[in-house]
Amino acid sequence: VATWVREVWPQTRIIGVEPAGAASMAAAIAAGEPVRLETLDTFVDGAAVATAGKVTYPIVKEYVDELVSVPVGAICVEMLELYQTEGIIAEPAGALAVAALSQIDLRGASRVGAVLSGGNNDVSRYSDVLERALIHQGLRHYFLVSFPQAPGALRGFLDDVLADGEDIVVFEYVKKSNREHGPALIGIDLDSADGLEGLLERMGASDLLIERIEPDSPLFTFLH
Repeated sequence: VATWVREVWPQTRIIGVEPAGAASMAAAIAAGEPVRLETLDTFVDGAAVATAGKVTYPIVKEYVDELVSVPVGAICVEMLELYQTEGIIAEPAGALAVAALSQIDLRGASRVGAVLSGGNNDVSRYSDVLERALIHQGLRHYFLVSFPQAPGALRGFLDDVLADGEDIVVFEYVKKSNREHGPALIGIDLDSADGLEGLLERMGASDLLIERIEPDSPLFTFLH
């Protein structure tokens, strides 16, 4: 694609896009040769390679003006947007280029084109795609809550901590052998990402022991 575009429209700015967890081409450009990534996120399976190709690397080095990487969550948001708004079924790699548009400075561009290629999307992955999209948008959050084994403990959490527009979508006891406290994994969906601050304040004022599971923590990987 890059060689054809350069021949037809030589003034075109060409931008390459990779998943943030599999940016092997950017690593190759930085190193001056293809190198192997130590870790690889394979969610965007159509574009997840540990080492840039020997054929594609010199082409990208010569013709591509810029490389950007896109978080998986942003790709999932775009997959859902393409389906719900345009009626387009795209696999993660298919939505990759379009998902990058929001983070590229396009001021001064008279015409913009994004290659949307790849529709091999397994419908069984929809729940995972939705989950990652909600987390990326700041609409879904996970917590570990230690409930005392006493009547009304859960009711107190619902009444004192949760507010309108906050829904429990996951509730699972993670350890049932402790007779005094029962830690539970709780997933909460928000109507707006701005509501997180208020939720955290109410949690901080609660007598319950509540630990937020940050998306970048090792513990969070067990949720996927």
